[in-house]
Amino acid sequence: MAKADKTATMSRLHSAARLARTALAARLLAHGFYAGQDQIMLALDREDGQTPGNLAGRLGVRPPTITKTINRLQAQGFLEKRASSADARQAHILLTDTGRDITH
Repeated sequence: MAKADKTATMSRLHSAARLARTALAARLLAHGFYAGQDQIMLALDREDGQTPGNLAGRLGVRPPTITKTINRLQAQGFLEKRASSADARQAHILLTDTGRDITH
């Protein structure tokens, strides 16, 4: 493939990705979600009861970011935090019934 063709292909891919991100953000906002919140909800739908640190590692975000997002989702009624029975310093994040309904 010629360099000009590669450049044109990459430009089209970049534009398509930008349009997809914009469309996703609009759809999420219509349901009361912000970018990134959907990934936490889906991760918990796959494996409920994860710790914030585990979620941060799986999603590739910093712990303060995951904490802020979890707190927002909890305030919206989609998640709840429960202290670990093994270690009271540790919390587990679970979908509420409302959160579970949204992910299905």
